[in-house]
Amino acid sequence: MNSSFSESYKAAGVDITAGYSAVQLMKKHIQRTHTSGVVSDIGGFGGLFAPDMTGMKQPVLVSGTDGVGTKLKIAFLMDKHDTVGIDCVAMCVNDIVCCGAQPLFFLDYIALGKNIPEKVAQIVSGVAEGCVQSGCALIGGETAEMPGFYPEDEYDLAGFSVGMVDKEKVFDASSITAGDVLIALKSSGVHSNGFSLVRKVFDVENKDLNVYSDELSKTLGEELLTPTKIYVKDIMALKEKVKIKSVSHITGGGFYENIPRSIPQGYCAKIEKKAVQVLPVFNLLQKQGNIPERDMFNTYNMGVGMCVIVAKEDADTALSVLQDSYILGEIVKGEHGVELC
Repeated sequence: MNSSFSESYKAAGVDITAGYSAVQLMKKHIQRTHTSGVVSDIGGFGGLFAPDMTGMKQPVLVSGTDGVGTKLKIAFLMDKHDTVGIDCVAMCVNDIVCCGAQPLFFLDYIALGKNIPEKVAQIVSGVAEGCVQSGCALIGGETAEMPGFYPEDEYDLAGFSVGMVDKEKVFDASSITAGDVLIALKSSGVHSNGFSLVRKVFDVENKDLNVYSDELSKTLGEELLTPTKIYVKDIMALKEKVKIKSVSHITGGGFYENIPRSIPQGYCAKIEKKAVQVLPVFNLLQKQGNIPERDMFNTYNMGVGMCVIVAKEDADTALSVLQDSYILGEIVKGEHGVELC
């Protein structure tokens, strides 16, 4: 049992014993994520990981970091904290996999106004689930109790992940040519971007989020808290079957900012709007907020969480490997960017 205790620090608003309790409660969740590379246990000053580089000629480390953003406000309003950790992991590992890297490990950072061990454990349970879904280990983190900086019932959540890929197997967008096919991997919802606008349009602070919505076939709260889909295992499976030319993670900036990042100059992604399988939440958001169509496609994923580019002859194989996927468009010569027609 840890004998560390400071009455003076507790009087200032920081209970270090709550931190120890939180660590004990989260250990069972962290254990679920352990892979063969994990060397250290939670509680040290650094997380140790020994990567397996068997068969790799030139291992390259790939890193990604992100947070959950104001989607956390929905978690506060719903008093549901066991899914936002999935979002946090997803926003990092989905970026890492865009170059073909397998995420190896993850660390989280939780800053809060008051450390309630049970709530922290709920948050970490979601982080652990995200790690399991992406095949990486949760090897460390930090819980910072910051009274006076955050309200007692609020927190921020961010994370950091490292992956690895053999340099010769990094996806090479320079191989893209006219006629290549864009394949959409369906999203699970709004994911974790654009929630400042979502909260404004739906006026979430003044609405009962537990009321059932016919348009959504669930409550608005359930829809908005749906975790970001993690695509790591899909992309790792696909790279074993076909040559992936590039991958884009459709986050903030929507189609117009993210897809061009995976296409070389001189080429354009031509997408027919009728091909996009828009989710009901986006139709409701656009209608209720009177949001111009371009703004929607420039802010949200619109139902496409990730876009993969392969040669036309590989498209059928890719569709057979990827769950919940479909042809989104094609690559044409032209002004660099996205053409929605």
